[in-house]
Amino acid sequence: MTTHLCLLRGINVSGHNMMKMEVLKTTLEGIGLINVQTYIQSGNVFVDSEEENAAKVGFQIKQEIFKAFGHEVPVIVINKADLEACFTNNSFMKEKEVDIKKLYVAFVSVELKSENINDLKISQFKPDEARIDGNRIFIKYAVGAGKTRFDQKYIEKKLNVSATIRNWNTVTQLLKMYEERLK
Repeated sequence: MTTHLCLLRGINVSGHNMMKMEVLKTTLEGIGLINVQTYIQSGNVFVDSEEENAAKVGFQIKQEIFKAFGHEVPVIVINKADLEACFTNNSFMKEKEVDIKKLYVAFVSVELKSENINDLKISQFKPDEARIDGNRIFIKYAVGAGKTRFDQKYIEKKLNVSATIRNWNTVTQLLKMYEERLK
C-alpha cells in the first residue's frame, strides 16, 4: 500500500469548482482509494492505494472528480520525500529573520531544470523572489500572495505545466500529517 498526497488545483476558490471535502472523500473511497483524509478546503487529500505510480493515481482522481463534480481539476501527486525536500532545499529558510507568512511552494507537474528560472522572468516581479528545485518552486512574496501577478496561472503559462501553490504553514502541516500516517 502506498500513501500519496494529492494536491488539487483551484477548488473552492472564489466560488469556483466548489466541492465539499466529505463528498470528495466518499467519492474517492468509491473508486477503491482507502484511508482518504483531507486537510482544509483547498484540496489537500491523502490517499492510500495499491497503485504505486503517482501519475496514475492523479489521473484516476482527476477523472473521478470530473465524473462526480463536472470540474476539470489538475491533480499533482507528491510523496513524503517531496515535502521533506521543501525543508531541506528551501534556501529562503536560511535567511536571517525570514517571514514564513510570505513563503510559498508551487508544486509543478514536471521536474524543472534550474535554467527554467529564466523562463519565469522573475525579475519583473521584484521584490518577489523565486527559486527552482526539481518539481518545486520556492517563492518569497514581498507583500503577499494576494498582491502579486506571480501566481499559479502565470507559472503554468510560462512553463507549460500544471501547478498548485501552498503557503508554508500548509506545507508544514502536510508533512506532519504524512509522518503521522506512516507511524
